[in-house]
Amino acid sequence: MKKAAFIGVGNMGGALARAACLAVGPDQVVLYNRTPEKARTLAEELGCAVVDSASDAAWAAECLFLGVKPCGMRPLLEELAPQIRDRHRVGEDKVVVSMAAGLSIKDMRPHLAGAGYYVPVVRIMPNTCVAVGKGMTALCAGEGANPYVQSVEEILSATGRVERISEELMDQFSAVAGCGPAFVYPYIEALADGGVMAGLPRQQAMEYAAQMVLGAAAMVLESGKHPGRLKDEVCSPGGSTIAGVAELERGGLRAAAINAVLAAYKRSTELGK
Repeated sequence: MKKAAFIGVGNMGGALARAACLAVGPDQVVLYNRTPEKARTLAEELGCAVVDSASDAAWAAECLFLGVKPCGMRPLLEELAPQIRDRHRVGEDKVVVSMAAGLSIKDMRPHLAGAGYYVPVVRIMPNTCVAVGKGMTALCAGEGANPYVQSVEEILSATGRVERISEELMDQFSAVAGCGPAFVYPYIEALADGGVMAGLPRQQAMEYAAQMVLGAAAMVLESGKHPGRLKDEVCSPGGSTIAGVAELERGGLRAAAINAVLAAYKRSTELGK
C-alpha cells in the first residue's frame, strides 16, 4: 500500500503531490483527478502512478489527501467511506486528509461514519508557498487520527513548516497564513513600483523587493526578535528608513493589514456554514 493518494491535483493538490514525491519518493504516491489528463501530465513529470477513480485512489494508499472544493467534499466522502471501512475490516486502516477551507472535522464526520467504524480525519490548511518548499501548514487531528499524524507530517515534510494547532484556530490561521501570500504580493509589487519610479529597471526592482521580504521574514523567524524591534534596528535617527516608515504609517499600512486579516477570517467562517 502506498503512503499517499492525492484526489484532486489542482494548484494546491498538485503542489502537495510534488512535495510528497520529494519527501517519501514518487513510488509512494498515487494521483487521481476528475480531468484524467491533468493527473497523467503531473504523474509523468513526477514519476508517480495514476489511477482511474477516486475509489481506486482510496484503495491504493494509507493517507488520502482530498484536494477538492468544500462544496465537493461531502459527496466525495460518501463515495469513499464504504471502501475505507471495507479495508479497515481486513486490517488496512486509512486516514482522510482534508484541505477544504471552512469545513470542520465535525462537518465531515456524518459522511464518514457507519458500520461501527469512524474513518479518522486529519485536517490541514496549507498555503500556496508549499509549491516552493516555503509553505506554512496548520494541522489538526480528529478522533482516532492521532496515530496517523506522524505519517501525514512526513509526507508534508518537504512543503515547509507544519504546525499542529487546535481546530478552533484553523479559520484564524487561514486568515493570516493561508490568505496572507495574496496580501504580500501586492506589497512586493508596490515596492518594486517605487523602485521603478526611483530609476531601477523593473526586473531588478522586483527581484530586490522579493528577496528583501524573504530575508526580513527569515530574520523574524530565526532571530526570535519582535518585528518592531527589528524595524527599530534598521531606522537611524533622521535617516531615510524612518522617513519611509512614516509614509507607511501615514498611508495606513497597519490598519489595512489588520482589516484584511479580519475580512478573510469573517469570510472563512461564512464558507464553513
